[in-house]
Amino acid sequence: MTPSRPPATVRLAIVSDVDLAWVRQQVRQAAADLGFGLVQQTKLVTAASELARNTLVHGGGGQVEIAPLHRGPAHGLRLTFTDTGPGIRDVGLAMTDGYTTGGGLGLGLSGAKRLMHEFSIDTEPGRGTTVTAVAWAPGVPASRPAPA
Repeated sequence: MTPSRPPATVRLAIVSDVDLAWVRQQVRQAAADLGFGLVQQTKLVTAASELARNTLVHGGGGQVEIAPLHRGPAHGLRLTFTDTGPGIRDVGLAMTDGYTTGGGLGLGLSGAKRLMHEFSIDTEPGRGTTVTAVAWAPGVPASRPAPA
């Protein structure tokens, strides 16, 4: 499927629970516009929902940038979540399935990573956190990283 219209980069504030729904809606629309199938859209929205909630709950709020990517004929979507909260003290531990500081299932960061093709965390205690996640629609060159 080819994109119906080229989506633009969108930046959204994440400061309340209402914003979480708006982030999910905008990610789904951007993914659909880029030609992602329904299953891929659902994976993107699920990852975005987890990362947006972390931005709000653990980072004290922040923003997301939803950006279309193009690599030859392939289309992708980059989600960049940024906050100026306390940062993550131990990224390895935070990425461990079952680890939680918020009483949840502990699958937020690690689960989001599994749903995406590329995933990185830039954090420092006291400075905040930036999580960047990328998914590619079908037709991506074989050189892309495999899902983790």
